[in-house]
Amino acid sequence: MNIEKILKELNFKGIRSSGAGGQHVNKVSSKIELTFDLENSNALSDRDKELLKTKLSSRLTKENNLVLFCDETRSQHRNKNSAIKRFLELLKTNLVRPKNRKKTKPTKGSIKRKTENKKRISVKKALRKKPTLD
Repeated sequence: MNIEKILKELNFKGIRSSGAGGQHVNKVSSKIELTFDLENSNALSDRDKELLKTKLSSRLTKENNLVLFCDETRSQHRNKNSAIKRFLELLKTNLVRPKNRKKTKPTKGSIKRKTENKKRISVKKALRKKPTLD
């Protein structure tokens, strides 16, 4: 994953933010919309694209675009930096491939300990029962 190439492929759009702020809110587009075209990205390999499509399927549009919004601060520049940071963290966490599990058998010692423990518990529970009068 080449971060510099990915950052060049990001598209930003300034939108008027909602909420309190008086007349200033009506004049300034401080909210940022970050879009990333996953399908046409040259910075990611095909394997990475498929992995991201499956893991981020709920966050992608029909055209396989990832869209993030940020309106945490009143500054457009800070919102842009925050959106980039969130986007990169999202990619890093979702590009981690889980390790393949190697099937193993339990050792003879662990099997022996398990059966001994089961016997000990069954004896303990058997002693709790009322004795029969036979």
